[in-house]
Amino acid sequence: MEKTIDENKQGESLVLEQKVGNHRKLFIESYGCAMNFSDSEIVASILSEEGYNTTQRLEDADLVLVNTCSIRDKAEQTVRKRLEKYNAVKRINPKMKVGVLGCMAERLKTKFLEEEKIVDLVVGPDAYKDLPNLLAEVDEGRDAINVILSKEETYGDIAPVRLNTNGVTAFVSITRGCDNMCTFCVVPFTRGRERSRDPQSIIEEINDLWQKGYKEITLLGQNVDSYLWYGGGLKKDFDKASDLQKATAVNFANLLELCAKAQPKMRIRFSTSNPQDLTLDVIETMAKYHNICKHIHLPVQSGSDRILKAMNRLHTREEYFELIDNIRRILPECAISQDMISGFPTETEQDHQDTLSLMDYVKYNFGYMFTYSERPGTLAERKLEDDIPEAVKKRRLAEIVQRQREHSEIRTKEYLNTTVEVLIERQSKKSSEQWSGRTSQNIVAVFPKAHYKVGDLVTVHITDCTSATLIGEATGYSNYN
Repeated sequence: MEKTIDENKQGESLVLEQKVGNHRKLFIESYGCAMNFSDSEIVASILSEEGYNTTQRLEDADLVLVNTCSIRDKAEQTVRKRLEKYNAVKRINPKMKVGVLGCMAERLKTKFLEEEKIVDLVVGPDAYKDLPNLLAEVDEGRDAINVILSKEETYGDIAPVRLNTNGVTAFVSITRGCDNMCTFCVVPFTRGRERSRDPQSIIEEINDLWQKGYKEITLLGQNVDSYLWYGGGLKKDFDKASDLQKATAVNFANLLELCAKAQPKMRIRFSTSNPQDLTLDVIETMAKYHNICKHIHLPVQSGSDRILKAMNRLHTREEYFELIDNIRRILPECAISQDMISGFPTETEQDHQDTLSLMDYVKYNFGYMFTYSERPGTLAERKLEDDIPEAVKKRRLAEIVQRQREHSEIRTKEYLNTTVEVLIERQSKKSSEQWSGRTSQNIVAVFPKAHYKVGDLVTVHITDCTSATLIGEATGYSNYN
């Protein structure tokens, strides 16, 4: 279960720089993980060449697309509610076409065309280049669908159009798919096997973003630590590669270093990591370069060895502790965040207490916590009964959330009376007199605007905090500006 965007927030309708000569209007919303938001930028780029400019007004759209998430049932129900809204608009504007993209499209396939009569096309995550052909089918009055999973597609040859951007931060996709087969997760079925993008195309995209004024990028993948480029192909086929391909292969630590060197003044983040694949050379590379941000999102899902085995998480509790200890030793200033599932099938009170004790050991900076949601087609759905009562799931989740709040407060208080670097991203939501930005550790900081502007990297002396936000005063520009 990979997640770097808060799935509780509303879907984001995105705005594209208008291309002269385009007359049709596209309304696109994204839900779920950062990869979906990145994919929407690819879709907008493809459709820009087909005569579409984006609009924020649903009522004005010729084409409406929703990029979907299947990680939990709640995410799918949110999309279904949006389809009801589209249907109401379509009754007024019957020429409007509606399409479903992403993981939910891949999972449900033709059911969308059969059950959701409003839907005109269904497009899986690997089929976006086929959108022009599919739209031609729709224009001729036929339903259109392409949900074929690819073994090669990375969209590395498409320059994404940055949507709803602050002009400061951007996503850069480096891998697609996942081979790990966690029993609760639909990602391997909706996004296919792991394949990596040519590092040269990644560097070119980063260089282009820097030239356009961006100051921070996030390298994206379902499992970034499994990145491996040896000339193309699936990761699982690496053993068949030639000796030369193996000798010149680029792993994730190598890629991080290439990115850091390519633009020494650009911040580099990455998400998401898997404990079984995060290697010491990645942590050592993070420590070597100032511009690689000191934050690792390291989903653990449970603190119980028995539940971890049932989830097919290929690490134990002790191995996770060893990894945490190595991060603290090599990179003591690193923030660590988590994903946690409460109420996985057969979870006992002792398993739950093991999760709480693991949290006490790590004391994460922040995390994303959810009750178990059975996903159709997964091994857990086929083999395990969803036997934990909903009330028990929610009570355990509340205890996990409370423990995380306590730990978040401990971690933010560690910054009191210290000076941190903050990249200004936007005006504070609570005050028009303050800027908001993030530290290298991905912690939000707010401070008076003074003479600074969005995109500046400044030093901020921290005088107060909440459990999630640092509060302070800017003391000057960072030496790394």
